[in-house]
Amino acid sequence: MNNTPSLSQALQERQHTIQRLFANPVRLLAPMEGLTDPLMRQILTQIASDLGRPYDWSVSEFIRVTQHVLPAHVFYKYVPELHHDAKTASGTPIHIQLLGSEAQLMAENAAYACELGAPAIDINFGCPAKTVNSHRGGSVLLDEPEVMYEIISAVRQAVPAHLPVSAKIRLGYTDTSRMDDIKAAIAASGADWLTIHARTKTQGYKPPAYWDKIQNFNTLDIPVIANGEIWNSEHAQNCMAQSGTTHLMLGRGAVTRPDLIAQLDTDSSQNHSSQNHRNLENTATLLWQDLITHQIKFLEGAAKSDVVLVGRYKQWLAMLTKGYSEAKTVWDDIKREKNKAVIIKALQASVA
Repeated sequence: MNNTPSLSQALQERQHTIQRLFANPVRLLAPMEGLTDPLMRQILTQIASDLGRPYDWSVSEFIRVTQHVLPAHVFYKYVPELHHDAKTASGTPIHIQLLGSEAQLMAENAAYACELGAPAIDINFGCPAKTVNSHRGGSVLLDEPEVMYEIISAVRQAVPAHLPVSAKIRLGYTDTSRMDDIKAAIAASGADWLTIHARTKTQGYKPPAYWDKIQNFNTLDIPVIANGEIWNSEHAQNCMAQSGTTHLMLGRGAVTRPDLIAQLDTDSSQNHSSQNHRNLENTATLLWQDLITHQIKFLEGAAKSDVVLVGRYKQWLAMLTKGYSEAKTVWDDIKREKNKAVIIKALQASVA
C-alpha cells in the first residue's frame, strides 16, 4: 500500500501551513548578508524568546547558486540549524534563502535544501550589492520580471508540494516603473507569500522607506510582508498603516535594539490602562546590563578565529551605539582593541 500523500493532500497541507503561519500578524528577522549569520540569529532569536515575543521565523543569509547543485556542507555552513530541525536553540524556524538567475539550477538547489530539512524556501530578488547584481543576481532581476517568474515557478515545481516557497523583492531596480510587471510575475509564479523592502535598489538603504508603495501589491492573493526602515514601534505602526499589511520583517532595527520585536505591538494595545501599558513596555525593554550577557555569548561563539569574531562583534557594537548610550562608551574604549578578553572586561565594567 502506498503511503505517499497525494498531490491534493500535499497542497491542502501547504494551505493549512500558510493559514497557520499568518493567522496572526507575523514578525520576522530579516536575512542580512554578513550580519544575521547563525551566531547573530541565535542571539537575537534567544532575546526575542526571553522577552516573550519570539520571531515567527527568520530567513537565512542568501546562499548563492551559480553553476551546480551545492554540496550539503555549504547549506550546513550557512544554516547549521538544519542539524536541529531547522530551528535556532530558542526554537525559531529558519527558512532558507537562495539567490541566483538560472531557473533550473535554483530549482535543483531548492529541492536539495528541502531534502536536508528546509521548512520553506525564500528567493532573493532584493539584494542591492554591486558584486551580486553584476553577476545577474538579487535586485537586478527586478528589471527582468519574466526571469523572476521562471525562477519562482521552477522552484515551486521542484520543491515538495507541502512546503512553502516565497520571494523577497524591492520596489524596483532603478525606479518603480516595473512594479505592475513584477506583481504580475509574482501572481503567476505560485509564490506562497511576498516580502517587500520598500525602496528600489538605487535608493539602497537611504531613508525614507516608501511603505505606501507596498499597497500596490495587496491585490495579490497571498500574504504580503513589509520591510525597511522600521527602527521603533512608531515606525512599525506607520508602516502597517501606510502599507496596508500587518506583517513585518525587521532588519537593522532589530540588530540595533534587539528588544524591538517585543516593543512593536505595545503601542497598539488599545485595551490596556496606562499602568498596564507601562508594565507591558517595561517587560518589553532589554536593559543594557541584560544585553551584556548576550554580547559576551556572542564573543564566546564559534568563528574561524578570534580576529573574525572580534571584527563581527565590533560591527554589532557600532550598530548598538544607535540604540544604547552605554554602547557608545564601550565603543570608545575598545574600538582599536583586538583582545577578546579585554573587550569582555570592558563590557562587564560598563555596569560596574
